[in-house]
Parts: sequence; structure tokens; C-alpha cells
Amino acid sequence: MSDPFFQISQLESGYGEIQVLWGIDLTVNEGEIVCIIGSNGAGKTTLLRTISGLMSPTAGSIKIEGRVIEGADARLTLTSGVAHVPEGRRLFRTMSVKDNLLMGAYIRKAPRDVEEDLERVMTMFPRLAERANQDASTLSGGEQQMCAIGRGIMSRPKLLMIDELSLGLAPRAVELLSETLIEINKSGIAILLVEQDVMTALDLAHRGYVIDRGRITFAASSEELRQEPAVREAYIGAA
Repeated sequence: MSDPFFQISQLESGYGEIQVLWGIDLTVNEGEIVCIIGSNGAGKTTLLRTISGLMSPTAGSIKIEGRVIEGADARLTLTSGVAHVPEGRRLFRTMSVKDNLLMGAYIRKAPRDVEEDLERVMTMFPRLAERANQDASTLSGGEQQMCAIGRGIMSRPKLLMIDELSLGLAPRAVELLSETLIEINKSGIAILLVEQDVMTALDLAHRGYVIDRGRITFAASSEELRQEPAVREAYIGAA
């Protein structure tokens, strides 16, 4: 049996002497949207930062298409096909929308392909096309999230990780972004989504993991998680 497209095994990570992640096991199959849900401080952001090379794991392995990437720096992780849309968007202030998008392609060497993907992102997010020369920091929250996701796509990732898609956004903006993520996924990009809005996460994802105090406590299909009594009580609300 072949390895999963993306696989984390017994991953541990933290900040100095403070351990945050404890033996994380997680997979994403090709073509999947997988969500990670949990309360504030559960370790969700630490997990994505460790995957993307912003933090070094203290134990365990991370593989994409069978290639080991744990311990690689952020640039090498990106060239391996893993792009990270961080919590809070983290756009480059004073730079235009277009230049922010192009920053996502800084590791790429074929200008024509980059231009084609820029056009693709502008088509995907028409509001970005309308505001291509505008300072990205002056966009609305939803538009900034579009720009951050578009920047991630500009690296031509195989796996797109998104930290808190809906944070601080109006329901309509979340709805539009969710529809776009489904189209991105259909185009062949797997998605690992960290999301505190559990209903949004389970509506989007095929499967999900619940993380609590740095450990995975449940792993199942989105529908199974939706019906799991402990998950409903802690994150959704009992029926």
C-alpha cells in the first residue's frame, strides 16, 4: 500500500522548553480538504508553523509524496509544494495587491507561467483584479484574505494550508471564500484548513481532526464529527 499524499507521524513541537504538540498523526490524501478544529491554544497554529518550516519539530516526521520535509526551512518546504496562508493574512503593507500576489511566486523561474497564474488568481478573485494597484493593507478583511490565499496559490502548491479562514470576516465574505476554496480544491490542490468556526470547517472538509491540548482526540469524516456527541458538546452545541 502506497503512502498517503501528505503524512505526519508522531510529530512533537513547541517553544523552547514548552512543548505544545504531542505525538500528532495526520494525513491528507490527494484531492482532499481536511480540517483541524479545536479551541484557542489547542496547538493548531503551532502545527501549521511546524509543517511550513517556521518552527523545527523536536520529534516525528512530515512527508509529502513520500519525501521527508520536517526540519526543512520555509523556503525548502515551499519548493516541496506546501504553501501556508497564515493567521491574520500577513500581507506586505505599502505594497500593491499585484505585488503581494507576485511575492507568492518568488521561488519560481518561468515568468510566462507566473503571468498565467497571476491572471488565474485575478479571474478567481475579481475584486483583486479591480484593486490590483491598491495598497493591500487598505483592503477589507475579506479582500485581504482573498489576497493571502491568492499569494499562496501563486507558488503552485500541491498542499495549501490555511490558518483561520473566517477570522474577523462577515458571513457573506466567508461564504464567498468557501465557494472559492472548493473550486481551488477541484483544480487539484489539497487543502489543510485550520478553523475555529467548526460548522464552516465541517461544511468544507471531507475529513477532520480535533486537536485538544496538543493531541489529536478525534479523527473521522466531517459528518461523523458533526454527529459525535463529545464534539457537538465541546464545539458545536448539543442538539
